[in-house]
Amino acid sequence: MASQHTYSTDSKSNVLPLRPVIKDYAWGIRGLDSRVARYALESGIIDEVDPDTPYAELWLGTHPSGPTTLRDGTSLESTVGGPLPFLFKVLSAGKALSIQAHPCKEGAKTLHKNNPTNYVDDNHKPELAVALTPFEAMCGFRRLEEIAILIKKHPEFAACISNEAKLQVFLCSQDEENKKEALRSMFQSFMSCPPETSSEQLKKLLRRLQTEQSCEHVHPHEEPPWERKCSRAILRLAQQFPGDAGAMAPFLLNYLLIAPGESFYMAANEPHAYVAGEIIECMACSDNVVRAGLTPKFKDVENLVSMLTYSQGGPTINAGTPAYGDNRIMRYTPPTGEFEVMIITCNPGEDITLPKLPVPAVFIVIEGSGNTDNNDGQRLVMRPGRSYYLAADCPPLTLAVNANKRGSLRIALAHENQHIDDPTLSSAAEVGTKQWSGEFALPVEVRSPSNPGTPRANMSISPMAKMKLAENLNGSGKYIVPKL
Repeated sequence: MASQHTYSTDSKSNVLPLRPVIKDYAWGIRGLDSRVARYALESGIIDEVDPDTPYAELWLGTHPSGPTTLRDGTSLESTVGGPLPFLFKVLSAGKALSIQAHPCKEGAKTLHKNNPTNYVDDNHKPELAVALTPFEAMCGFRRLEEIAILIKKHPEFAACISNEAKLQVFLCSQDEENKKEALRSMFQSFMSCPPETSSEQLKKLLRRLQTEQSCEHVHPHEEPPWERKCSRAILRLAQQFPGDAGAMAPFLLNYLLIAPGESFYMAANEPHAYVAGEIIECMACSDNVVRAGLTPKFKDVENLVSMLTYSQGGPTINAGTPAYGDNRIMRYTPPTGEFEVMIITCNPGEDITLPKLPVPAVFIVIEGSGNTDNNDGQRLVMRPGRSYYLAADCPPLTLAVNANKRGSLRIALAHENQHIDDPTLSSAAEVGTKQWSGEFALPVEVRSPSNPGTPRANMSISPMAKMKLAENLNGSGKYIVPKL
């Protein structure tokens, strides 16, 4: 358990140990395999880990649904002098979370007024996630062209969408507003499909996909990797949520694999569903979630359909930007003022001083061990799961790791956004539909190996090479990989 030493809450210069709040949901990771469980045990908020409990979330913040306290029981909110503008979490997802979106400020006020039982506050909830393990997520709508391909390829999926909505997808112009309207009509039609129809079509789809993904499949490379990944994701989701048509969500949403240290940002009114893995998550101080599938909880399809932006493409994936002149401090800055996150790494034999912040902050040790010091002589032992409050303008804290240690100390720190003019992350709506065209989308000109973005100067191509290249180009100039 964490040290029971309690510091005075009267002094704004102190670094104060915290008691976070844990949440167990059906999608959490069970027992000690869950990082949330291990952190809760280390922080002293549980005495033992139940191997059958799905430990899902650990909260650090002042939200009334899970308010953090100091070790003497004093609320963090009273210590800060008011609510923090953000909520900081650790998530351990063993299976998929619901298909969901979070409302904007105006939408949150309306939802809370009309349904305070299911929408417990009136704040918006943009959120940022930083992967601690390889993390799978569905984020943002696919491009309309991709969805059209999937409708043609999978008749079971097509049967869950009205003919009018399918026609809108197939005949849509290149105008962005027309694309959004077609996407909205298609999504609304799919979500409104009668349960008996979607359930029967899902059964047919699963039988066919199981056959196609088995050893009887002609050749795995006959199918583009993104389509194959989509099919396998559906099979996996259907096992977790039998009979739920939401298992077809990979036909609609981008399926992403995020590496440890990478991050993404989900703005309000953007659809997403986290699938598996562990992350640090930071958001505006809200617990509003509008759900539509892959959950036994309250579903609000009508409000979800009406609130979405219907932007195409996923969010930017970013590995952080060095901050304060030290590449051991990586900042993750969203385009919203309530929060930003820093991941700070201290290697064996080194020390690092945290930046002095003009705003309150909280941090949690995510891996490794070490100790701290500051001008007040506060020497704290850093172990994974211990969390602390840093008052605004408190003396800078220095982290140190013994040279004999084999691993680095790493902490995650959250505070009000101090770099709002220089964000590192963007939502799908801000990114737009620009997509990397792929490594085989080469023009006829040969590109320079020293500068891949430009043709090689003064380079001539032999007639035979031109003929071979032309054979493997389709009408749009895309390179087609020759079949073996």
